[in-house]
Amino acid sequence: MAKREPNVIELNKKSEDSGSKIEAIKNLIFGENIKAYESEFEMLKQDILDKKKVLEDLMDEVREDLSKTIDNIATDVNVRISELEENLEAKIENLDNHTVKKEMLGELFKELGDKIGKK
Repeated sequence: MAKREPNVIELNKKSEDSGSKIEAIKNLIFGENIKAYESEFEMLKQDILDKKKVLEDLMDEVREDLSKTIDNIATDVNVRISELEENLEAKIENLDNHTVKKEMLGELFKELGDKIGKK
C-alpha cells in the first residue's frame, strides 16, 4: 500500500502540469490565430448580449402594451355590462307598469260589476 500513495501524489502533480501542456498544444495547433479566434468569440458574445438586451426591451414594451390593452378591454366590458344592467332594469320597470296587478284587477271587476248592476 505504501507504493500506491506516491503514485497518487505524482498523478496530482501531473494534473497541475497538464494545464500548461494544454496551453502548449493550443499554441502548436492554432498558433497566432488563437488570439484572433478569441477576439471573434468576444465580439460574437458581445453581439449576442446586445441582441438579448434589445429583445428584452421589446418584450417589456409588448408586455406594457398588452397590459394597457387588457385594462382598456376590461373597462369597456364593465361599461357595457353597466349599460346592459340599466337597460334590463328599465325593461323590468316597463313590464311592471304594463302588467295588471291582482288588486287593481279586482277593483276594476268591482267597478264593472257596480256599473252593470246599475243598468
